[in-house]
Amino acid sequence: MSERTSTLSTEFGGLVGRRVLVTGGSKGIGRAVAARLAASGAAVVAVARSAPDTRLPQSVEFVPADLSTADGCTEVVSAATDLLGGIDVLVNNAGGGAQPSDGLLSASDALWDQALSLNLLASVRLDRAVLPGMVARGGGAIVHVTSVGAHLPIGPNAPYETAKAALSTYSKALANEFAPRGVRVNRISPGLVVNDAISALLAEPVSDDPMTQMLRKWIGSIPIGRPGDPVEVADLVAFLVSDQAAFITGADFRIDGGSFQAA
Repeated sequence: MSERTSTLSTEFGGLVGRRVLVTGGSKGIGRAVAARLAASGAAVVAVARSAPDTRLPQSVEFVPADLSTADGCTEVVSAATDLLGGIDVLVNNAGGGAQPSDGLLSASDALWDQALSLNLLASVRLDRAVLPGMVARGGGAIVHVTSVGAHLPIGPNAPYETAKAALSTYSKALANEFAPRGVRVNRISPGLVVNDAISALLAEPVSDDPMTQMLRKWIGSIPIGRPGDPVEVADLVAFLVSDQAAFITGADFRIDGGSFQAA
């Protein structure tokens, strides 16, 4: 997948010198967010379980960590704080997980634990670690990346979508509690956004692969007529952590080309 860059003609204010931690930052949305904020003058640490396949922008530091564990969250906050001197912005983007092999009844306790640990508890642990410093410095910004599936399950991976729904509820509660202390907390709910795996599947002009057929059907149902690009999500994140969004907290922004249909 070729890497796009932001086409915004103006920069959002207040990003220069901002110290940022982006999880799931080695590819896809997280990588685009890290690159977007670094290009705007922020000091950025990207974290992921494995190193990126291609080089991150020179101004982005990479820290490997398994955020599905409590120790991994503690270690990455310590490493990022050492590199940056503090954390002003946290983008909780890490997520994912295996889907049940044969419907929900086949989902084991281990699969549910995995989904909740990475998609919910990682954010809870990281927020808990960075919020005291943000409050002490007089402010900060947190963005939780959830999913349109958190509002209405649209795929075969209900444990993931359930964990993201829990993240959304938690995020709103956190926003209410910390807004009076100067920390803004928002969430975004992406729909189908292209990544290397999706691009490879869609590159085949004709395919009998069930996953490819499902993706094509999904794309066909998006009113805007295409999947999203990680850079488009990164632009939204950049706005939400900027000074232009100073009156926005506790909000949920769906970025899905209009594909979400309320129940």
